[in-house]
Amino acid sequence: MGLPLIYYVLVASLIFIIGVFCLATRKNLIKQIIGLEIMVNAAHLSFVAMSTKQGTGLVDPYAQSFILVSLGVGAAVVALALLLSVQVYRTYKTTDVTKLRRLRR
Repeated sequence: MGLPLIYYVLVASLIFIIGVFCLATRKNLIKQIIGLEIMVNAAHLSFVAMSTKQGTGLVDPYAQSFILVSLGVGAAVVALALLLSVQVYRTYKTTDVTKLRRLRR
């Protein structure tokens, strides 16, 4: 017997808000990537929590397979984003987003 669904939804919402806060307030490119990944993991938690069958505690296998595929794709996306941020740092010697926006002009 697990916790009621509302607890999982509340925790997922709290984690999502932390990710949005990190994405909105941080100027460092790597910290923004981490904030985005936190938001994706909160969405995964809520998706799995919503797919549980109440009373039994069993999770729908389709939801689990969707989350596993999404985690694999997300890991590849994060690896690519970190690779690009390292290349930006090597080229411009900064990861500050406000300074990088000035280079666009």
